[in-house]
Amino acid sequence: MNRLRDTSKVPLVPRPRDSVQGTLALDLVPVTAPPDVRGLPARAGADVVLVNPRTATDVQRWSLAFFQAVVEAICGDRPTSQLVRWCTSDIHAEITYRAAAVARAGAHRAGQGRVRATSLRPNVASVRTCFLTSATVEVCAVVRHGKRSRFLAARIERWDERWCCTALEFG
Repeated sequence: MNRLRDTSKVPLVPRPRDSVQGTLALDLVPVTAPPDVRGLPARAGADVVLVNPRTATDVQRWSLAFFQAVVEAICGDRPTSQLVRWCTSDIHAEITYRAAAVARAGAHRAGQGRVRATSLRPNVASVRTCFLTSATVEVCAVVRHGKRSRFLAARIERWDERWCCTALEFG
């Protein structure tokens, strides 16, 4: 079903021939009627497949904890070794590399805590999920760090009764 306006139902208004001579004859009267949504599936969120609400809640909680652990590891407040079980080896290597780069820039050792304990800590502000299948989810998060905001996106998959991050993007 086409979501756009059905042109067969729009009345054509006859115009005098001389008023449209040399121009494109369009009826530019705005359509004020609401769109016809009958027959469209009614779903909450952006999930491609329908999932159990309990599973959706569990993934939301897991994603929040995972993203918070990632930003803490990169900032040096948490050892990256704590993330081994939650992500693939490629993702773990990327997180470890970023944590080392941030540590060099901040004059501290990765995973050993930062020099100033009062320094501003990053915080995951929101998480959104989109189930592609019942075992594959794309997740995005907004991370606040002071007045700045950052973006993280990940793909998580169900492996042996646990969730595992298989792709991670930083923005």
